[in-house]
Order: sequence, then C-alpha cells, then structure tokens
Amino acid sequence: MKIITLTKEHVDLIQQAAQILVDAFREHWPDAWPSLDEGLQEIHEMLESNRICRAVIDDAAENLLGVIGGIPQYDCHVWELHPLAVQPSRQRKGIGKILIEDFEKQVRLRGGLTITLGSDDEDNMTSLSNVDLYEDLWDKIRDIRNIKNHPYEFYQKMGFVITGIVPDANGMGKPDIIMSKQVK
Repeated sequence: MKIITLTKEHVDLIQQAAQILVDAFREHWPDAWPSLDEGLQEIHEMLESNRICRAVIDDAAENLLGVIGGIPQYDCHVWELHPLAVQPSRQRKGIGKILIEDFEKQVRLRGGLTITLGSDDEDNMTSLSNVDLYEDLWDKIRDIRNIKNHPYEFYQKMGFVITGIVPDANGMGKPDIIMSKQVK
C-alpha cells in the first residue's frame, strides 16, 4: 500500500474514490452520497487547490482502498476532516488509521493546530439520539454509549475527543457529534 495525493490527473482513481464514498456510507448514511454522480461531485470538490485529498492505493493493482479529505478553516489553523471513506471490504484493517495519521502529517506541514470533524448520528447509533440535548448536555456526552457501531469510538482511538454536539443537525433527535484533535 502507498499513500498519494489525489489529483485531477488520476481519472481512474477519482472514479474509484467516488464509488467508495457511495459504498462506504450506504448502510448508515445513505443520503450522504447516494449516487456515483454525487460521489464524483464531492471528490472534485476535494481536489480544489486549498484542500487536502489523500488516498491509499494497493501497490499491485493500483486499486484505491480509501480516501480522506480536509477543508481549511480559521486561516488554516483548523482543518475539518471531511470525508474519510474506506472500501467496505477493507474496513477494520488499519487503512482508516493510516489515512488519519497521514492527514495529521499533512495538516502539520501546513501549520495547522487542530483537526475537527462531524460524525452524524442519523440512525440512533448512540445514546445521544432522540434525547433532550439541551438539558445536562455534558453529562450525556460523558456517558455516551455506542449502540450500533457508530464511528465516534474509532476516532477516540485515534486521539479525538468530543468537543461538542449540534442537536437536531440531521432532523429531530439526530445530532452531529463534533470531535477534535490537537495536531502535535
């Protein structure tokens, strides 16, 4: 495996990256990128010159295994990790970890201090769904439970912490879990 910067010249890999977005988000977030065209639109946005777009490819067959993107914010002091997608058949094999570690390096090289991300809970995957988040919010965050394999625990293992919640971001009772990590 090797990590590359995805560019507009990687026509075949761009197609693969778009398909991975569709496939990786289909089960829990089917509205994220429901079609290849919408996946392609997202990948092309990721290729803008001020963003980060990195990919892991298989050395032997040059198949794309995963992709990660970053959006600069706050004069590039903060970078939003968006999106992270790994080919479903290759998930839980360390590819996401490799991508995040590389992303941290890319942010550090650009003078970034913090990485942030939103991890939606649209499918009642955590104990933060369908509860009043305006009452005792920090207690609810402290006591969060992962009910249906929500990715927030993966990000915690990567050093991210929950720094906030956007209640009802995806409809009534469907919050966005905001996570952040200091770049060292």
